[in-house]
Amino acid sequence: MKIMRPASTHGVTARVARCHGPHRKKELALVATSGPGLVVDVADLRKRYGRVQALAGLTMTVRAGEIFGFLGPNGAGKTTAVKLLLGLARPSGGRGAVLGRPLGDREARRHVGYLPELFRFQPWLRAREVLGLHADLIGMPSAGRSRAFDDVLGLVGLVERADTAVSGFSKGMQQRLGIGVALLGDPALVILDEPTSALDPIGRMDVRGILRAARERGAAILLNSHLLTEVEQVCDRLAIVDRGVVVAEGTLADVLGARETRITVEGLQPDGLAALQPFGTTRFDGRDLFVGNLVEERVPDLVTALVGMGVRVHEVASGRESLEARFLELVRANRAVDA
Repeated sequence: MKIMRPASTHGVTARVARCHGPHRKKELALVATSGPGLVVDVADLRKRYGRVQALAGLTMTVRAGEIFGFLGPNGAGKTTAVKLLLGLARPSGGRGAVLGRPLGDREARRHVGYLPELFRFQPWLRAREVLGLHADLIGMPSAGRSRAFDDVLGLVGLVERADTAVSGFSKGMQQRLGIGVALLGDPALVILDEPTSALDPIGRMDVRGILRAARERGAAILLNSHLLTEVEQVCDRLAIVDRGVVVAEGTLADVLGARETRITVEGLQPDGLAALQPFGTTRFDGRDLFVGNLVEERVPDLVTALVGMGVRVHEVASGRESLEARFLELVRANRAVDA
């Protein structure tokens, strides 16, 4: 896991024209990645709006064929970072590349799908017509459109509502349609901002399947979500951002750290921890004893040792801390450094 600190503490979903079908392979050949399999590659990326430093040195990479979680509290700089990746704003410093081309490059943007958190479709349009409008916007060739629309509608579970006006869609159905628009044309990079926020548990499960299918086709997916349990279930790697910098990046296992056994106890004295060192690294908060890297087969031995010390054992639980707990821990630590 990378833990980073700054050097100083100081409408409508759409894409630029992108080809589709038999022409796509030829055009994608013009897009060379900046490193082996790198789709997003930014280093020390900064953005200032007047006196406000929105990004203070963002460094991260996203690889082809992975779902990458992009997490952070409100105001952390995620939206600004997405704008820079999409070419909707220009950086104040640092460097960045999308699909091997400079930020904002039109050729790269032709291969990027995007679903913003807040979007609206024309209510009088039918689902297939919405896709047709966006196919026009991205320059999709007429040949093969019908099949492409069917594929996308099938992927997001809206085939039977293809000829239903958007005004008759629930919020969740509109969210599905928005994901379909972002996937139209088989983009190499898909940026999704809170794609499951309007969905029920079944809908969220379906979206996880959609994202995995897109990943299997080789697309990189940048997922911005506040639903950390969703991120835990679907993301291959993730970055946690706070105050414009990445404070942790890596696989879920990297970010959450080693497995830890928690034992709720009564009567354990701090000076008794030394006797427990053979079992692994220990820490004690007065109620719970945490033992890192404890082999599961040795848990009964540890409990026996505690009982032999006169300690009462109330509960034993093994595993890693939740992503939510780790998220809060990293953000608090980052702000304590800046304070």
